[in-house]
Amino acid sequence: MAVGFQQGLRDVTAAVSAISSVDGEAGALRYRGYDAPELAERACYEEVVALLWDGELPGRAALERLRAELTAHREPPATVLQAMAGFPRRAHPLDVLRAATAMLAMHDPDARDNAPEATRRKSVRLVAQFPVLVAAWARLREGLAPLPPDPTLGHAEGFLFLLSGEPPAPEAVAAMDALLVLHAEHELNASTFAARLVTATMADLHSSVSAALSALKGPRHGGANEDVVAMLEKIGAPERAEAYIRARLEARAGMSRAERADPRHRIPGWGHAVYRVHDPRAAHLRAIGRRIAGLRGMEAFADTAEAVYRVMVAETDLPVNVDFFSAVVYRALGIPMDFCTSIFAVARIAGWCAHVMEQFANNRLMRPRAHYVGLAPRAFVPLEART
Repeated sequence: MAVGFQQGLRDVTAAVSAISSVDGEAGALRYRGYDAPELAERACYEEVVALLWDGELPGRAALERLRAELTAHREPPATVLQAMAGFPRRAHPLDVLRAATAMLAMHDPDARDNAPEATRRKSVRLVAQFPVLVAAWARLREGLAPLPPDPTLGHAEGFLFLLSGEPPAPEAVAAMDALLVLHAEHELNASTFAARLVTATMADLHSSVSAALSALKGPRHGGANEDVVAMLEKIGAPERAEAYIRARLEARAGMSRAERADPRHRIPGWGHAVYRVHDPRAAHLRAIGRRIAGLRGMEAFADTAEAVYRVMVAETDLPVNVDFFSAVVYRALGIPMDFCTSIFAVARIAGWCAHVMEQFANNRLMRPRAHYVGLAPRAFVPLEART
């Protein structure tokens, strides 16, 4: 029997990290010691990328160097975009991003080099190109040509421009920048653990990120923001929220434990594996969502979310998580529902790369054990004697 067995590795310490910390009891998230919601208010995404990778917020000169690096590497290889143009239009955006990431590895001059300097160069290219690839697919599947990145725009502004083809409003840029900061990192979640697990085998950065994207695809990890949008659109109006949620909760109460574990039977955006109180990112995104929805004439959608929030707080002890109000921001920004998880990846690539760097720096192959519950040792039965 394996030592220290815990189903699902829940609360098992599997890595030593200095990148971020989650205090589930207090409802706190910190990047390198800094409060993440405060960073979302006072720092841009590029500053947070530098913080996650280097351990400190950058000075002005260091920030400008990083911005210049990101700008210089935004354009993906032309053959990757050409291949994407041939993908089935029904392909999920996250599947497209995962396939494109694997293709980027074939073009990257540092692909097989796991030295710290090479891994950082690859990290810069991935952070720079993820938004370009996601925006390219948003246009390609509509029969439109991808737009070239604008070197005069920052990370969040440039991403919104590539998605819409229109200069984004300042409030939209601020909302996207905050969204990217709040999604940039979150300790040893499923996708980050997958990335570190693959890195521990001494695989390259692109392989680790591809594994992270695969884990993110699962509805029990990264797909909940899409489900929140779908739920709120299905409810349709604030006055219908209470009846809808009460009916869902009553149905859940009559289910078996296995049925309740099915993501389709959960209220998306509620509950968390670590937080025992509300996710600290949620309050910040709640305010952003309300503000952007008001500016975009989508008050009814935000009101529906607020109505669901009130019912869930009154009827359950589940904490609201980051997916619930981030979905309101996505919807208010005009993001197609099935792109929500891909945009999450546009933010989280910074954290994944930070963890790959950290794993390489103090690496050991991860080899957990399984708690065997099968049959006891037994003798082989010849074929002619079996019934």
